[in-house]
Amino acid sequence: MRYRLTFMIGAAVGYVLGARAGRERYEQLRKGAQRVAQNPAVRNTAESAAQNSRAMAAKAFDRVGDRLPGAVSDRVRSLRERGQAAEDDWGTSNT
Repeated sequence: MRYRLTFMIGAAVGYVLGARAGRERYEQLRKGAQRVAQNPAVRNTAESAAQNSRAMAAKAFDRVGDRLPGAVSDRVRSLRERGQAAEDDWGTSNT
């Protein structure tokens, strides 16, 4: 699924950059992408994926955090502290 999505995004970007259809077609594609991005089902799925990835990253850091160089572990800790109770890019809470 990841490869299919990557291919579709690449195809869309390639079409937009290489198309000779003009500004109208570009605006149609842009509006379509905005509609997809603003779809509640897409937003919920993206938020769930973000929460799951944060949880998995936290578990991974807890397992290997002591083996990382000091600068890396300090940066991860600062990002974790900064991200507590903050809003994400979608304007929703991280809870």
